[in-house]
Amino acid sequence: MDKKKYSVCVYAICKNEETFAKRWMNSMQEADKVVVLDTGSTDKTVEILRSLGAEVSVKEISPWRFDVARNASLDLVPEDIDICVCTDLDEVFHPGWREKLEAAWGDDVGQGKYRYTWSFLPDGKEGVVFWGEKIHKRKGYLWVHPVHEVLRYKGTEAEGKRVNIEGVQLDHYPDPKKSRGQYLPLLELSVREEPEDDRNMHYLGREYMFYGRHADCIETLKRHLSMKTALWQDERCASMRYIARSYWALGNEEEAEKWFLRSVAEAPYLREPWLDYAKFALARQEWELVLWLSLRALQIRHRAQSYINEAESFGSLPYDLASLGFYYTGRYKKALSYVEEAIRLSPDDERLRQNKIWMEKALS
Repeated sequence: MDKKKYSVCVYAICKNEETFAKRWMNSMQEADKVVVLDTGSTDKTVEILRSLGAEVSVKEISPWRFDVARNASLDLVPEDIDICVCTDLDEVFHPGWREKLEAAWGDDVGQGKYRYTWSFLPDGKEGVVFWGEKIHKRKGYLWVHPVHEVLRYKGTEAEGKRVNIEGVQLDHYPDPKKSRGQYLPLLELSVREEPEDDRNMHYLGREYMFYGRHADCIETLKRHLSMKTALWQDERCASMRYIARSYWALGNEEEAEKWFLRSVAEAPYLREPWLDYAKFALARQEWELVLWLSLRALQIRHRAQSYINEAESFGSLPYDLASLGFYYTGRYKKALSYVEEAIRLSPDDERLRQNKIWMEKALS
Protein backbone atom coordinates (compact mmCIF):
# COMPACT_ATOMS: atom_id res chain seq x y z
CA MET A 1 0.00 0.00 0.00
CA ASP A 2 1.40 3.40 -0.97
CA LYS A 3 2.28 5.86 1.78
CA LYS A 4 -0.21 8.73 2.07
CA LYS A 5 0.93 12.02 0.54
CA TYR A 6 0.78 15.15 2.68
CA SER A 7 0.81 18.80 1.67
CA VAL A 8 3.72 20.77 3.12
CA CYS A 9 4.11 24.53 3.61
CA VAL A 10 7.23 26.32 4.86
CA TYR A 11 6.60 29.57 6.70
CA ALA A 12 9.03 32.17 8.06
CA ILE A 13 9.57 35.70 9.31
CA CYS A 14 12.36 37.92 8.04
CA LYS A 15 13.86 41.39 7.95
CA ASN A 16 16.84 42.46 5.83
CA GLU A 17 17.91 38.93 4.93
CA GLU A 18 18.97 39.45 1.30
CA THR A 19 22.29 37.69 2.00
CA PHE A 20 20.46 34.46 2.87
CA ALA A 21 17.26 34.70 0.80
CA LYS A 22 18.37 32.79 -2.31
CA ARG A 23 20.13 30.00 -0.41
CA TRP A 24 17.11 29.61 1.86
CA MET A 25 14.63 29.45 -1.01
CA ASN A 26 16.73 26.84 -2.79
CA SER A 27 16.63 24.74 0.38
CA MET A 28 12.87 25.11 0.84
CA GLN A 29 11.83 24.31 -2.74
CA GLU A 30 10.79 20.77 -1.80
CA ALA A 31 7.71 22.22 -0.08
CA ASP A 32 4.42 22.71 -1.91
CA LYS A 33 4.25 26.32 -0.79
CA VAL A 34 6.53 28.89 0.87
CA VAL A 35 5.03 31.88 2.71
CA VAL A 36 7.00 34.64 4.39
CA LEU A 37 6.12 37.57 6.63
CA ASP A 38 8.57 40.41 6.07
CA THR A 39 8.60 42.74 9.07
CA GLY A 40 10.14 45.78 7.41
CA SER A 41 13.10 45.00 5.15
CA THR A 42 14.87 47.95 3.55
CA ASP A 43 17.07 45.79 1.31
CA LYS A 44 16.13 43.42 -1.54
CA THR A 45 14.88 40.55 0.62
CA VAL A 46 11.25 40.77 -0.51
CA GLU A 47 12.21 41.15 -4.17
CA ILE A 48 14.48 38.11 -4.10
CA LEU A 49 11.99 35.91 -2.28
CA ARG A 50 9.14 36.77 -4.63
CA SER A 51 11.29 36.23 -7.71
CA LEU A 52 12.00 32.69 -6.48
CA GLY A 53 8.37 31.78 -5.82
CA ALA A 54 7.69 32.72 -2.20
CA GLU A 55 4.43 34.40 -1.25
CA VAL A 56 5.55 37.41 0.80
CA SER A 57 3.40 39.67 2.98
CA VAL A 58 4.77 42.79 4.64
CA LYS A 59 3.71 43.85 8.13
CA GLU A 60 5.42 45.82 10.89
CA ILE A 61 5.20 44.24 14.34
CA SER A 62 5.22 46.96 16.99
CA PRO A 63 6.10 46.56 19.76
CA TRP A 64 8.30 43.72 18.57
CA ARG A 65 7.60 40.23 19.86
CA PHE A 66 8.74 37.02 18.22
CA ASP A 67 5.56 35.13 19.11
CA VAL A 68 3.32 37.77 17.53
CA ALA A 69 5.45 37.73 14.37
CA ARG A 70 5.48 33.91 14.19
CA ASN A 71 1.73 33.73 14.62
CA ALA A 72 1.22 36.34 11.91
CA SER A 73 3.38 34.26 9.57
CA LEU A 74 1.50 31.08 10.50
CA ASP A 75 -1.74 32.86 9.59
CA LEU A 76 -0.41 33.03 6.01
CA VAL A 77 -0.43 29.23 5.76
CA PRO A 78 -3.61 27.93 4.05
CA GLU A 79 -5.99 26.03 6.34
CA ASP A 80 -5.93 22.92 4.14
CA ILE A 81 -2.15 22.38 4.51
CA ASP A 82 -1.27 19.17 6.36
CA ILE A 83 2.25 19.92 7.63
CA CYS A 84 3.70 23.32 8.60
CA VAL A 85 7.47 23.78 8.63
CA CYS A 86 8.74 26.88 10.43
CA THR A 87 12.31 27.93 9.61
CA ASP A 88 14.40 31.12 9.54
CA LEU A 89 16.21 32.49 6.52
CA ASP A 90 19.63 31.73 8.01
CA GLU A 91 18.78 28.02 8.09
CA VAL A 92 19.24 25.34 5.42
CA PHE A 93 17.75 21.86 5.06
CA HIS A 94 19.83 19.03 3.68
CA PRO A 95 18.32 17.84 0.38
CA GLY A 96 15.67 15.13 0.55
CA TRP A 97 14.04 16.44 3.70
CA ARG A 98 10.49 16.42 2.27
CA GLU A 99 10.49 12.71 1.50
CA LYS A 100 11.80 11.83 4.97
CA LEU A 101 9.26 14.13 6.60
CA GLU A 102 6.33 12.52 4.81
CA ALA A 103 7.62 9.03 5.56
CA ALA A 104 7.60 9.78 9.29
CA TRP A 105 4.28 11.61 9.36
CA GLY A 106 0.82 10.20 10.03
CA ASP A 107 -2.70 11.43 10.59
CA ASP A 108 -2.22 11.01 14.35
CA VAL A 109 0.98 13.15 14.45
CA GLY A 110 0.93 16.66 15.88
CA GLN A 111 4.57 17.67 15.94
CA GLY A 112 7.85 16.45 14.48
CA LYS A 113 11.40 16.56 15.85
CA TYR A 114 14.46 16.78 13.60
CA ARG A 115 18.22 17.11 13.98
CA TYR A 116 19.29 20.76 14.21
CA THR A 117 22.85 22.09 14.08
CA TRP A 118 22.68 25.45 15.83
CA SER A 119 26.36 26.34 15.43
CA PHE A 120 29.54 25.26 13.66
CA LEU A 121 33.17 25.38 14.75
CA PRO A 122 35.70 27.49 12.80
CA ASP A 123 36.92 24.37 10.96
CA GLY A 124 33.38 23.59 9.77
CA LYS A 125 32.68 20.77 12.21
CA GLU A 126 29.40 20.76 14.08
CA GLY A 127 29.23 22.71 17.31
CA VAL A 128 25.96 22.75 19.25
CA VAL A 129 23.50 20.12 18.01
CA PHE A 130 20.03 19.30 19.32
CA TRP A 131 16.55 18.28 18.12
CA GLY A 132 14.32 21.04 16.76
CA GLU A 133 10.53 20.98 17.10
CA LYS A 134 9.20 23.57 14.64
CA ILE A 135 7.34 21.15 12.36
CA HIS A 136 3.66 20.72 13.23
CA LYS A 137 0.19 20.07 11.90
CA ARG A 138 -1.73 23.12 10.68
CA LYS A 139 -4.53 23.42 13.21
CA GLY A 140 -4.41 24.00 16.95
CA TYR A 141 -0.91 25.41 17.40
CA LEU A 142 0.10 28.86 18.64
CA TRP A 143 3.45 30.50 19.28
CA VAL A 144 3.94 31.86 22.80
CA HIS A 145 6.57 34.02 24.58
CA PRO A 146 8.03 37.33 23.36
CA VAL A 147 11.44 35.66 22.78
CA HIS A 148 12.66 32.05 22.82
CA GLU A 149 9.18 31.42 21.53
CA VAL A 150 7.77 27.90 21.53
CA LEU A 151 4.77 26.14 20.04
CA ARG A 152 1.86 25.50 22.37
CA TYR A 153 -1.14 23.39 21.45
CA LYS A 154 -4.41 25.30 21.79
CA GLY A 155 -6.67 23.03 19.80
CA THR A 156 -9.87 21.36 20.97
CA GLU A 157 -9.04 17.91 19.64
CA ALA A 158 -6.35 15.52 20.85
CA GLU A 159 -2.94 17.10 20.39
CA GLY A 160 -1.36 14.31 18.39
CA LYS A 161 1.85 12.47 19.11
CA ARG A 162 5.38 13.73 18.54
CA VAL A 163 7.61 11.78 16.18
CA ASN A 164 11.32 11.81 15.45
CA ILE A 165 11.84 12.55 11.77
CA GLU A 166 14.93 10.47 11.14
CA GLY A 167 17.30 11.80 8.50
CA VAL A 168 15.99 15.37 8.39
CA GLN A 169 18.84 17.81 9.10
CA LEU A 170 18.50 21.59 9.42
CA ASP A 171 21.67 23.71 9.67
CA HIS A 172 21.87 27.20 11.16
CA TYR A 173 24.34 29.76 9.75
CA PRO A 174 23.64 32.96 11.72
CA ASP A 175 24.75 36.45 10.84
CA PRO A 176 27.43 37.27 13.47
CA LYS A 177 26.71 40.97 13.05
CA LYS A 178 23.15 40.67 14.33
CA SER A 179 22.64 42.08 17.82
CA ARG A 180 21.19 40.20 20.80
CA GLY A 181 20.27 43.55 22.33
CA GLN A 182 16.53 42.93 22.23
CA TYR A 183 16.73 39.57 23.99
CA LEU A 184 17.15 40.74 27.58
CA PRO A 185 14.18 43.14 27.75
CA LEU A 186 12.00 40.59 25.96
CA LEU A 187 13.03 37.87 28.40
CA GLU A 188 12.25 40.15 31.34
CA LEU A 189 8.84 40.77 29.78
CA SER A 190 8.33 37.06 29.24
CA VAL A 191 9.00 36.30 32.91
CA ARG A 192 6.65 39.07 34.01
CA GLU A 193 3.92 37.63 31.79
CA GLU A 194 4.40 34.03 32.93
CA PRO A 195 6.36 34.04 36.20
CA GLU A 196 5.74 30.32 36.71
CA ASP A 197 7.34 29.31 33.40
CA ASP A 198 10.58 27.64 34.48
CA ARG A 199 12.18 27.64 31.02
CA ASN A 200 11.91 31.41 30.67
CA MET A 201 13.30 31.88 34.17
CA HIS A 202 16.32 29.81 33.18
CA TYR A 203 16.79 31.76 29.95
CA LEU A 204 16.61 35.07 31.82
CA GLY A 205 19.24 34.02 34.37
CA ARG A 206 21.52 32.84 31.58
CA GLU A 207 21.07 36.13 29.75
CA TYR A 208 22.05 38.05 32.91
CA MET A 209 25.24 35.99 32.99
CA PHE A 210 25.97 36.90 29.35
CA TYR A 211 25.57 40.57 30.27
CA GLY A 212 27.91 40.27 33.27
CA ARG A 213 25.06 40.94 35.69
CA HIS A 214 26.22 38.16 37.96
CA ALA A 215 24.24 39.00 41.10
CA ASP A 216 21.04 39.06 39.01
CA CYS A 217 22.07 35.79 37.37
CA ILE A 218 22.53 34.08 40.75
CA GLU A 219 19.24 35.37 42.15
CA THR A 220 17.25 34.47 39.04
CA LEU A 221 18.69 30.99 38.61
CA LYS A 222 18.18 30.15 42.28
CA ARG A 223 14.52 31.09 41.69
CA HIS A 224 14.54 28.74 38.70
CA LEU A 225 15.89 25.87 40.77
CA SER A 226 13.26 26.45 43.47
CA MET A 227 10.33 26.16 41.02
CA LYS A 228 8.21 23.03 41.34
CA THR A 229 8.16 22.59 37.57
CA ALA A 230 11.94 22.88 37.15
CA LEU A 231 12.53 19.15 37.01
CA TRP A 232 14.62 18.64 33.87
CA GLN A 233 18.08 17.66 35.11
CA ASP A 234 19.99 18.97 32.07
CA GLU A 235 18.58 22.46 32.53
CA ARG A 236 18.91 22.39 36.32
CA CYS A 237 22.55 21.41 35.86
CA ALA A 238 23.06 24.35 33.49
CA SER A 239 21.52 26.75 36.02
CA MET A 240 23.92 25.43 38.65
CA ARG A 241 26.90 25.86 36.32
CA TYR A 242 25.91 29.45 35.52
CA ILE A 243 25.48 30.22 39.22
CA ALA A 244 28.97 28.79 39.81
CA ARG A 245 30.44 30.88 36.98
CA SER A 246 28.81 34.01 38.37
CA TYR A 247 30.09 33.39 41.90
CA TRP A 248 33.53 32.82 40.39
CA ALA A 249 33.30 36.09 38.44
CA LEU A 250 32.37 37.86 41.68
CA GLY A 251 35.44 36.40 43.41
CA ASN A 252 33.59 34.00 45.71
CA GLU A 253 35.50 30.79 44.95
CA GLU A 254 34.05 28.88 47.89
CA GLU A 255 30.48 29.28 46.63
CA ALA A 256 31.61 28.72 43.06
CA GLU A 257 33.13 25.34 43.88
CA LYS A 258 30.07 24.34 45.85
CA TRP A 259 27.84 25.02 42.83
CA PHE A 260 30.23 23.32 40.40
CA LEU A 261 30.02 20.22 42.59
CA ARG A 262 26.23 20.44 42.65
CA SER A 263 26.10 20.69 38.86
CA VAL A 264 28.18 17.51 38.47
CA ALA A 265 25.92 15.66 40.91
CA GLU A 266 22.78 16.88 39.11
CA ALA A 267 23.71 15.60 35.63
CA PRO A 268 26.84 13.42 35.73
CA TYR A 269 25.96 12.06 32.26
CA LEU A 270 26.79 15.43 30.63
CA ARG A 271 30.32 16.57 29.78
CA GLU A 272 29.61 20.23 30.48
CA PRO A 273 29.60 20.22 34.31
CA TRP A 274 32.78 18.14 34.50
CA LEU A 275 34.56 20.53 32.12
CA ASP A 276 33.31 23.70 33.80
CA TYR A 277 34.64 22.38 37.09
CA ALA A 278 37.90 21.38 35.38
CA LYS A 279 38.39 24.94 34.07
CA PHE A 280 37.85 26.21 37.61
CA ALA A 281 40.47 23.72 38.91
CA LEU A 282 42.82 24.80 36.11
CA ALA A 283 42.64 28.41 37.22
CA ARG A 284 43.62 27.28 40.73
CA GLN A 285 46.36 24.99 39.36
CA GLU A 286 44.87 21.92 41.01
CA TRP A 287 46.42 19.60 38.45
CA GLU A 288 45.31 16.22 39.74
CA LEU A 289 41.76 17.50 39.90
CA VAL A 290 42.02 18.96 36.38
CA LEU A 291 43.19 15.59 35.12
CA TRP A 292 40.53 13.55 36.89
CA LEU A 293 37.66 15.82 35.81
CA SER A 294 38.72 16.02 32.17
CA LEU A 295 39.20 12.25 31.89
CA ARG A 296 35.81 11.75 33.52
CA ALA A 297 34.26 14.02 30.90
CA LEU A 298 35.89 12.00 28.11
CA GLN A 299 34.20 8.84 29.36
CA ILE A 300 30.93 10.37 28.13
CA ARG A 301 30.77 9.47 24.44
CA HIS A 302 27.45 10.91 23.31
CA ARG A 303 26.27 14.50 23.47
CA ALA A 304 22.79 15.29 24.75
CA GLN A 305 20.06 15.85 22.18
CA SER A 306 18.97 19.05 23.93
CA TYR A 307 20.05 22.65 23.41
CA ILE A 308 22.06 22.46 26.65
CA ASN A 309 25.18 20.95 25.05
CA GLU A 310 28.11 23.26 24.31
CA ALA A 311 30.35 22.97 21.27
CA GLU A 312 33.67 23.00 23.14
CA SER A 313 32.70 19.96 25.20
CA PHE A 314 32.98 17.70 22.15
CA GLY A 315 35.87 19.60 20.61
CA SER A 316 39.47 19.95 21.71
CA LEU A 317 38.75 21.25 25.23
CA PRO A 318 38.69 17.99 27.24
CA TYR A 319 41.88 16.74 25.55
CA ASP A 320 43.53 20.11 26.08
CA LEU A 321 42.70 20.06 29.80
CA ALA A 322 43.78 16.44 30.17
CA SER A 323 47.10 17.16 28.46
CA LEU A 324 47.80 19.96 30.97
CA GLY A 325 46.81 17.70 33.85
CA PHE A 326 49.18 14.98 32.66
CA TYR A 327 52.00 17.46 32.02
CA TYR A 328 51.89 19.17 35.39
CA THR A 329 51.75 15.82 37.20
CA GLY A 330 54.88 14.68 35.38
CA ARG A 331 53.34 12.25 32.89
CA TYR A 332 54.82 13.79 29.76
CA LYS A 333 54.21 10.97 27.28
CA LYS A 334 50.50 10.96 28.11
CA ALA A 335 50.44 14.75 27.97
CA LEU A 336 51.85 14.67 24.44
CA SER A 337 49.33 12.11 23.17
CA TYR A 338 46.41 14.14 24.52
CA VAL A 339 47.63 17.46 23.17
CA GLU A 340 48.09 15.82 19.76
CA GLU A 341 44.44 14.77 19.85
CA ALA A 342 43.46 18.31 20.84
CA ILE A 343 45.41 19.65 17.85
CA ARG A 344 43.71 17.16 15.55
CA LEU A 345 40.38 18.62 16.62
CA SER A 346 41.58 22.25 16.54
CA PRO A 347 44.43 22.30 13.99
CA ASP A 348 44.64 26.10 13.82
CA ASP A 349 45.02 26.67 17.57
CA GLU A 350 48.50 28.17 18.01
CA ARG A 351 48.45 27.79 21.81
CA LEU A 352 47.99 24.03 21.46
CA ARG A 353 50.88 23.86 19.01
CA GLN A 354 53.12 25.69 21.45
CA ASN A 355 52.01 23.36 24.23
CA LYS A 356 53.03 20.41 22.10
CA ILE A 357 56.51 21.89 21.60
CA TRP A 358 57.27 22.22 25.28
CA MET A 359 55.74 18.81 26.04
CA GLU A 360 58.09 17.29 23.43
CA LYS A 361 60.98 19.13 25.09
CA ALA A 362 60.03 17.61 28.44
CA LEU A 363 60.37 14.15 26.88
CA SER A 364 63.73 14.77 25.25
